[in-house]
Amino acid sequence: MTLSRTASQTVGPYYTLGLCRRPENELVDRHDPGALQLVGQLIDGEGTPINDGLIEIWDAAGGRWGRSGTDSEGRFSFVLSKPAPTPGQAPHLDVWVFARGLLRHQLTRIYFPDEAEANAADPVLSSLGESERATLIAEQGDGMLRFDIRMQGERETVFFEH
Repeated sequence: MTLSRTASQTVGPYYTLGLCRRPENELVDRHDPGALQLVGQLIDGEGTPINDGLIEIWDAAGGRWGRSGTDSEGRFSFVLSKPAPTPGQAPHLDVWVFARGLLRHQLTRIYFPDEAEANAADPVLSSLGESERATLIAEQGDGMLRFDIRMQGERETVFFEH
């Protein structure tokens, strides 16, 4: 018996149903003294917010995972604590981006702005040019971290093979 292969499909739209079951964007209790709020926007190559995207984050050092869908303005948010550094690497989160038009999710990272020394020594960040590095470091402001993900175009986020 031979089974024929089916064509690849883009992400969604049905995964949004799974986001209705329980909030998965709080990796730590928001009242925890070390809790940080991370907000961002998923943006396409034309600068338009992607309102049907899904962002997943993984804290390998802490063994924590979270998921946030994007809203009508492409916004996503998480409550988390900064991960511990792993040997030879600055504290960071792995990020998977699922969005329309993608046959396969994209992988990027979020680094923390208050880790200048560790970021400078990180092998991934130090292998990139200054403008590319800037797309991987969250920005501090208004008591929260901001990390926008640009799929293409000006200030396109750096993505990695996986």
